[in-house]
Amino acid sequence: MDRKKFLKTTGVGLGFALVPGLVQCQSSTGDGDYSDKLVPKVIRDEEGNVLNVIGDIQTHKLVGSETGNQIVEWVDNVEPGVGIPPHIHTREDEIFRVIKGQVEIMVDGETTILNEGDVAFAPKNIPHSWTVVGTEKAKMITSAFPAGIEHMFTELSQLPPGPPDFPKVAEICAKQGITFV
Repeated sequence: MDRKKFLKTTGVGLGFALVPGLVQCQSSTGDGDYSDKLVPKVIRDEEGNVLNVIGDIQTHKLVGSETGNQIVEWVDNVEPGVGIPPHIHTREDEIFRVIKGQVEIMVDGETTILNEGDVAFAPKNIPHSWTVVGTEKAKMITSAFPAGIEHMFTELSQLPPGPPDFPKVAEICAKQGITFV
């Protein structure tokens, strides 16, 4: 086959292959299109809403009301030995990025140590937990999507200081579709 004929036939075929995708990519003005309502935001390291969630010091950087309820992101600053017991989310997936220190994480029965720069993904409906290990405080960026879990954290942060009332914690978490295993 000569070059011109090849380019013509593959170009036409490629055009037929791409047109349906291009049509689907056109912007929508339906109820799900909130991109024109989102406002860009820069959050400095020292900025955010700080919550003490039963010993997990969280600085919320982005919340659902700012992201069209797509994502919530916070920074955990946690002492060694502090962690979250095994639990399951039914509404949101989570991503954990260790910035400083070491975090032992269990996802779906597999346990590993995350070091600085490591990332773990915990999809919804999969049991997971984490604990800060080693001798230094850990800093971890956690993202949950879709957003909504930040409301649960706000409620948990309002519990009285001291050892947590686990039945009350479980009750608050259950409203967000989270159960402990």
